[in-house]
Amino acid sequence: METIVRVAPSPTGYLHVGNARAALLNYLFAHHAGGKFMLRIDDTDDTRSKPEFEAAILEDLKWLGLHHDLFARQSDRADRYREAAERLKTAGRLYPCYETAAELDRRRKRQMAAGKPPVYDRAALNLTTEQRDAYEAEGRKPHWRFKLSHNKVHWNDLIRGPVEIDTATLSDPVLIREDGRFLYTLPSVVDDADFAVSHILRGEDHVTNSAPQIEIFEALGAPVPRFAHFALFVAAGGEVLSKREGSLSLRTLREKGIEAMALNAYLAHIGTSDSIEPALSLNDLANGFAFEKMGRALAHFDLAELTALNAKTLHAMPYEIVAPRLTAMGVDAAVWEAVKPNVVRLADAAELRKLVIGPVTPVIEDAGFAARASALLPPEPWDEATWGAWTKAVAADTGAKGRALFHPLRLALTGLEHGPELKKLLPLIGRARTLARLEGKTA
Repeated sequence: METIVRVAPSPTGYLHVGNARAALLNYLFAHHAGGKFMLRIDDTDDTRSKPEFEAAILEDLKWLGLHHDLFARQSDRADRYREAAERLKTAGRLYPCYETAAELDRRRKRQMAAGKPPVYDRAALNLTTEQRDAYEAEGRKPHWRFKLSHNKVHWNDLIRGPVEIDTATLSDPVLIREDGRFLYTLPSVVDDADFAVSHILRGEDHVTNSAPQIEIFEALGAPVPRFAHFALFVAAGGEVLSKREGSLSLRTLREKGIEAMALNAYLAHIGTSDSIEPALSLNDLANGFAFEKMGRALAHFDLAELTALNAKTLHAMPYEIVAPRLTAMGVDAAVWEAVKPNVVRLADAAELRKLVIGPVTPVIEDAGFAARASALLPPEPWDEATWGAWTKAVAADTGAKGRALFHPLRLALTGLEHGPELKKLLPLIGRARTLARLEGKTA
């Protein structure tokens, strides 16, 4: 059987790191198995779904490099959902309920006050034809619930291992609202069946949902996919991450200078037995994918840790990978190689380029020392060996060594306490600017 997986975001907001992790893990598994990755837009909620959010989802997934092999939009498939609903009604598995939201809420409160679980009591199944007609005459429209078997549902979760859920402990799920709109569950099952989805890989908050969905697959006579439920994120301190946390949207992270491959590597490794290391391609991550590496403990998402990985990722990047973006910033290959060990975000390269082209306002701690260093500058052409030869001559002439030798030269040449290696910067700065800065001139 061909491996087909799907990610199914709702276009009701921007993608956040939780969505991205689900998409990435599905993509990596599909490519590891030589299968297909499907993007499904779950837009059955037409009151909250927006075209601009769908466009943003496509943009964000493209930024991550997660290109889909199959695509579907649920709003285009309403006829298939109606067909499936009619089959379930005919089979006696989908039944109408007339309780209002307020009535259901009061009933749940009474159950809880009596120490009972707030599970729907299937009162609607006992309605007579006359009672249903009376509700209809009042103007009530039914919502439709799927009748669970009240048996135990078993599956072998690819991450969690054997799982058993007794559907007698669950409320029959509502599949169709009073206004005729479908909720998530039925369209999701129908799509998975129609597109031959073989594996459903998603967060552990969907574990309980899997039992009713398995019964719907079976009621429709469709093969049941295999399930894998991964642990959710919490913040670095253990608190729950809000899906609506603006700082965790992909577009916000992108605006903050986070690289796509840094985020991919972080999301692929967080919560696994792997150490979190940079990766320069999705193929590398796909090759290392394994369900066995995924732990059951909550994964801790730490923005500081991601930022540190972002720096490591950039440090590992050859010029060719980032050349178009660097060229737009006026940074050439020589400058990139000189400054990249000091960048945390790619935009830092443009700032550090100013150390080469100026203007730099030098800091002169000792004018006499600077003058002696200036007099000992070798003629051009310069290369990376020039810095060592020059500082050796300055040390021999002045007796300075260690910090007393290197620190005043860095301040004079860059105006900074710390920065890129001067053996790489010096040839790029050039002799004329070096002389000017040693004289205390802005250059």
